[in-house]
This record gives sequence, structure tokens and C-alpha cells, in this order.
Amino acid sequence: VGVVCLAVAGGVWAVTSGPMKPKRVMDKATVEKNRDAAKAMFYHAYDNYLLHAFPKDELAPIACKGHDTQNCHGCMLTFYDALDTLAVLGNKTEYRRVVAWLAEHGAATFDRDVSVSVFETNIRVLGSLLSNHLLALDPELDLVPGYDGVLLKLAVDVGSRLLPAYDTPTGLPYGSINFKSGVRPGETPVSATATGGTCLLEFHLLSKLSGIKAFRKAADKATKALWQRRSGLGLLGSHVDVKSGEWVYFDSGIGGGIDSFFEYLMKAHLLTGRQDYLAMFEEGYRSINQHTRFEGWYIDVDMRSGKLMFPFYRSLQSFWPGLQVLYGDLPEARDLFRRFMGVWSKYSFVPEAYNVQSKEPQEGLAQYPLRPEMAESAFYLHRATGDDEFRFDGQRILESLNTHALAECGYAAIEDVVTKRKRDHMDSYFLAETVKYLYLLFDEGEGTKAFRDPSKYIFNTEAHLLPLPEPPSPEFLLSPTNPPTKGPRQERLRSAAKGGKKKGGKKGKKGKG
Repeated sequence: VGVVCLAVAGGVWAVTSGPMKPKRVMDKATVEKNRDAAKAMFYHAYDNYLLHAFPKDELAPIACKGHDTQNCHGCMLTFYDALDTLAVLGNKTEYRRVVAWLAEHGAATFDRDVSVSVFETNIRVLGSLLSNHLLALDPELDLVPGYDGVLLKLAVDVGSRLLPAYDTPTGLPYGSINFKSGVRPGETPVSATATGGTCLLEFHLLSKLSGIKAFRKAADKATKALWQRRSGLGLLGSHVDVKSGEWVYFDSGIGGGIDSFFEYLMKAHLLTGRQDYLAMFEEGYRSINQHTRFEGWYIDVDMRSGKLMFPFYRSLQSFWPGLQVLYGDLPEARDLFRRFMGVWSKYSFVPEAYNVQSKEPQEGLAQYPLRPEMAESAFYLHRATGDDEFRFDGQRILESLNTHALAECGYAAIEDVVTKRKRDHMDSYFLAETVKYLYLLFDEGEGTKAFRDPSKYIFNTEAHLLPLPEPPSPEFLLSPTNPPTKGPRQERLRSAAKGGKKKGGKKGKKGKG
């Protein structure tokens, strides 16, 4: 098949003489320009955080002031969240300064009488400490010469303060815990599914590195407790009572409240090699595809009946194409991401909830709080395919942020994607995730080669880098030279079906109304 290249702004169109669709190729100068734009985006926000907000949790980028959050009440969330992004950017000088500061002052952050979110503290603070401990240990990275393991000591401290939240009749954790006194009297027992389902990576690593088995046992117990409570349709609700084990809210889907449960099942398999996590993921994945699809979208349904509850594409669903890539469902991931990108193109962002029936932002949920999931999925899709269409999507994300979210001291959340009105808030995940994924999408340097290699690293749900002890199966290492293969999966599913028949096809517990 012959190929004709037509020059266009930012790249070329590679047009074949056959029936294939033309592919747009991003030229090297544009790739580097976008990489540098992502880097500048980070430093504009990070430098202003240090200047105006540190040691508060987050920066108000319009007022140029710092504030603490309900999530951690003064844990320096942005400081922790940004640390491994500094490693990705190759800024060893600042990286060493921050590690040295934490070595001297970090323990005081946790020795306080404050209640914190178990979920957010785990993925942002504990996830960062574990990630950066392992990065600092790596002699090839040479980030902290003579590193003494201080970040692991802090990680054990944080983990030990979170662990009492899991001491419940079900093994499911409370949503909040006090750093000093543990679970406070009168604490609500209602907790999101994602709280109990998003600790496998951090707690397994913490047990492995510290030798304290209690963390791994707590994570396994919580995950199994959720799994055992799936409905007859194989679905989970969004909130559960951690004392009784009864479901409180029955909405089921892949958006907020549940999303990272599925992510961690898949990534826990990649991290540990355990087949039970993969088996749970595959069964849950099939149930989600069978019961929550609606005209090409994923929506929220009642976990008990499968009836539609909320016809919304939620912004947090945007990680799903990236997870599909990790699993090996590349065509499905590409199609879904293109559908999501259509919403982005319409508003320059994706709202917190887009009503797929009325085809407009859901009333009261038109915000875009600088979420990273679209950049995340673009990164995974480009890594797997090498197709520059996903870099052009990343360029559009960069342009939207710089056009509509740029503020004097950082980047501001969008209060309404229609009017583009700003809100004076910049979540710490903007520096941990959004900018990191955009930078890795465009960077081709040796310094980030390992970070972009699916055989060497995975990301926790806050995009903190976690080294893999050994490469996963090739079926989960998609690249332009390693396309998807369904053979191993089909064999697993056949074996599971045979095993299910022998056991009588036992189902999980049904939710009770």
C-alpha cells in the first residue's frame, strides 16, 4: 500500500492509497513543545504552592493563598503528591530537598489530633511515601545518594494510624479516622466501596517492605468482604455499612465510590502475580459490561435488578479506557475514549456528570475540578498503540487547561464547563496525576523510559509510581509491537467455567433493601 504524507499544523497526515483511514502524525517539534508545556504547567503550580500555600494542603490559585482540606486537615497533600512528579521531571535537586525536609519534619504531620479520610490519606500520602521510598532506593535513578529509608519509616507510621479503621465486624474500614485516637465515638459506619477496595497496592507493599503482615491481611479481608457482598448480578453498590455489612446505597457502575475497586484488583494482580485478584477482576468486568452499558456508555444501575438509576457519564469513569488497555481490551478502550473525547471537544472539559439521554451536563454537576482521568487514558492508549491521535488529544487537554483554567498562581477548577467560570481551588492530584500523565504522554527521553515501561512500573490510583518486582504476563504489556491477544484469557475463562460447574455455580450475597 502506498503512503503519501501531507504537511499540516503540528504534524503530517499519513494517507494510504488503500481503504485505511489516514493517520495524523505529530512532528518532533510539536511533541517537544507539548512536553515542555506540561513541564511549565507543573512548575507554575508547584512553585506558587511553595511560595503561597506551603505547608497547607492545597493552593487557592486565584487568591494565591493556602488552605487545609477535609481530607487530611494539614497533611501537606500537595507537597506529598508532587514528589514523584519531581522524579519524573528529573529535578534531583528539589527532590533531595523535599526528602530531607520530610526526614526532619515529616513525623510531626501525623502526630496530630485530626480526623482524616482513610481513602485519600492512603492513596495520596501513604502512596507517595511508598513510591518515593522505592524510587530513592533505586541506584540507577540516583535520586538521593546515601538514602537511609526514612520515607518507609513515615509510611509505617501513617499506615499504623490508618489500620484501626479496618477493625470492624466485617473487616471493611470506616471512612475517617483520627490520627491520635483512632475511630471516634459516633463515627458514621457508612463507607464508600472504594475505601475498602482501594488499599491492596499500598498495604501489600507496606507489608512486604516492613515485614508487618497486618497491613496485607487487612487489605485482603476488606477486598474479600466487598466481593462476597456482590449481588446476584455480580454487581456492588457504592456505599456499605461497615458494621452490619449491609448495602446502604445500591447504585452500581464504574464511577465515583466504586471505580478504583476494579482498578486495584487488576493492578494487584500485576504487582503480586496472585491469580485470585485477576479472577475477581475478570468476573466483575464481565458483570459491569453485561449490566451497566447503555447505548455505548456506562451508566449507574441498581445492583439488585440492573434497572437504570442514573443515565450519567461521570468524569471519574474516564479512567476506564486506560484500565481496559491494561487488561488488553484495546479496541473497546479506543472506542470508549473517543466517545469521552467527544464530550471534551464539546465543552473543552468533561463535566462531573454528563446526562447521556439529554446530552448535556447534569444540572448541578457541570464542574471540572482539574481531573486527570482523560490524560491518564490518553497516556495508556498512546503507550499501547503508538498512535499520535492520542497525543493530539493530550494537546487539546493542555490547550483547554491553559486557555480556561490558568490562574495567577496555578490552575483553577472549572465551576461550570459551559460558562468556563473558575473556582478558586486546585486539588493536589493536579500535580500528582494530571500533569504527570500529560508529561509522560509526550516525553521520549531516557530519563522517563522506565516509568513509561509497563513491565517495570504501575501507578496507584493517585498516579504514584510503584515498581514491579517482575514483568507481568505479555498479554498485559500492550505496545505497538505487542498487540492484544485473547488466548490466555479465553483459557482462564474456560477453566473458571468448569470450576464453577463443579462447585454448583455459587453466587455472592445479595444486597438487602
